[in-house]
Amino acid sequence: MILKNFLVFEGIDGAGTSTQLKLLSEKDSENIYITAEPTEFETGIFLRKMLKGDFPLDSKTAAFLFAADRNEHLFGKGGIKEQTEKNKIVACDRYIFSSLAYQSVSCGWDLPYKLNEDFPLPEILFFFEIDPEISLQRIQGRGFTEIYEKLDYLKKTEEQYLKVISFFEKKHPEMKIVRVNACDSIEKTAGMIWSYIEKLPIMKA
Repeated sequence: MILKNFLVFEGIDGAGTSTQLKLLSEKDSENIYITAEPTEFETGIFLRKMLKGDFPLDSKTAAFLFAADRNEHLFGKGGIKEQTEKNKIVACDRYIFSSLAYQSVSCGWDLPYKLNEDFPLPEILFFFEIDPEISLQRIQGRGFTEIYEKLDYLKKTEEQYLKVISFFEKKHPEMKIVRVNACDSIEKTAGMIWSYIEKLPIMKA
C-alpha cells in the first residue's frame, strides 16, 4: 500500500539525507513535516543509545525494536499517518529500507523483511547513492561515529541497499524511486528534490 504525501530519504551514513531534509524544512515548514528514524519516542531514544555503542544488543533484538519504533512512528499520536491526514507532506529520514539494508548485513534478510513487509510504502523514495569511502570522510569530519559507521560495514550496507532498491523497483513499481547522486552539490540536489515535491497534487491544492 502506498501512503500518499509520504516521502522517504535513504542512503548510507554520510550520504547527505539529513542536510537535504533540513533545507526542505527551511524552504516550506508550513506544508512539510520533517521526521526521522529512530524516532524521538522512548523506543527511538533507546535505539539511538544502542547506535552510539552505549550497550551491546543482539542484531535480531535490534530488528524487532526498530520495527516497534516504526509502528509507533506511523500510527501513534502525532505520527506519520496522522500528519498526512492533516494534508501535510511527511518527509522521513530513513524507513523500512534502512532496516532491510543495515540489519540484513548482521541477521539476514528474512527477519527484517517479515517485520516490515506490512508497513505502507512512501509515495516517493529518494535514494542517495555515494561511495562508502567518501561517506566515511564526511562522517569523520563531524567528530563522532556510531557503531555501523565503519568502512567495511558501510560497503556491505551499500551493497545491500542496491539489492533492496532493485527488489522494490521490481516488486512495487507503483512506488516512485528517485536515485540521487549524493556527490552533486547541495544546491543541485536540493533543486532536483524540490522538482519532484512541487509536482505533488497537495502542493497545487
